[in-house]
Amino acid sequence: MSFFLELLKGGWNGLVEYLSAHVITCLVPALFIAGGIAAFVSQGAILKYFGPSANKWVSYPVAAVSGAVLAVCSCTVLPLFAGIYKKGAGIGPAVAFLFAGPAINVLAIVYSARLLGYDIGLGRAVLAVAFSVLIGLAMALVFRKEKNQPDEKAFALLAEGPSGKPVWQQVLFIGVLVGILVGAASRNWVALGVFLVALVAVTVRWFRRGEVVQWLKETLHFTRLIIPWLLLGVFVAGILTVLIPQDWVISWVGSNNLLASFIASFAGSLMYFATLTEVPIVRAFMELGMGRGPALSLLLAGPALSLPAMFTLARIMGFRKMITYVSFVVIMAALAGYTFGRISG
Repeated sequence: MSFFLELLKGGWNGLVEYLSAHVITCLVPALFIAGGIAAFVSQGAILKYFGPSANKWVSYPVAAVSGAVLAVCSCTVLPLFAGIYKKGAGIGPAVAFLFAGPAINVLAIVYSARLLGYDIGLGRAVLAVAFSVLIGLAMALVFRKEKNQPDEKAFALLAEGPSGKPVWQQVLFIGVLVGILVGAASRNWVALGVFLVALVAVTVRWFRRGEVVQWLKETLHFTRLIIPWLLLGVFVAGILTVLIPQDWVISWVGSNNLLASFIASFAGSLMYFATLTEVPIVRAFMELGMGRGPALSLLLAGPALSLPAMFTLARIMGFRKMITYVSFVVIMAALAGYTFGRISG
């Protein structure tokens, strides 16, 4: 009974620490950014660039940043991937999109930097973008002789819908929200005040009441979607710090060598992380002694893969393509983590 109470205490302490230190200054502004992107940036406008006639110099970069628009987990991105792949998207851009969807989530990048260190947050952002392109190109090269049947009409339909705001207004609006996030996270109250005034100005000048309501609805949607899972993840992370012996973590992933990074990458590929839950869990492991290199490996492989996602991918694109994709992700995440660990010391 005392051990059970100790586990609950660990989970509760994790929740208290998280709620007091990170919600207002980090997560709340990030949720408003995600809501703004969802409300004013069309997913259809993104997906149309994966069509059979799309310029590859455009489709890969668009795929690489698509996660900032979607903010989804490894399982949620699967229906979108299946849709564009079955409609004729090339294997390269489709896989780049598959990796980028959960890996470049703007919420996860910000949260990683805030909770795990800005070097890990920046490393995750840069490497996730690079990996999405490199893995897509590698898949296109390996399976270059296999052609997907194009469906131009289906991809044209993806682009239908409201055109939204001018691009420069979208960029400036999101930029102001990012400024609020940076000001709050750094506790620079002067900068925060300036960006809040700017937000009121651009909102009043550019947006109708219905558009503001839509933005708030999207923000509420992300809040309902993410917060319960996130709090559960924080609670589980607190329990892990009590449940797992520290010497186990130090023995397996406590150093920054290649084997430790591979173990973290492979283990992450099998685990399912709801959006953002990987961050508090990785932090719990780091508090137990996990090296910074293996931590980054887990952050790169974990959100992009999971055992349920693997089974689904095998049905969508075949077992051989699934195994190849998983292998690329695990190996590249391990190598990246090892390199990062050596550089960061």
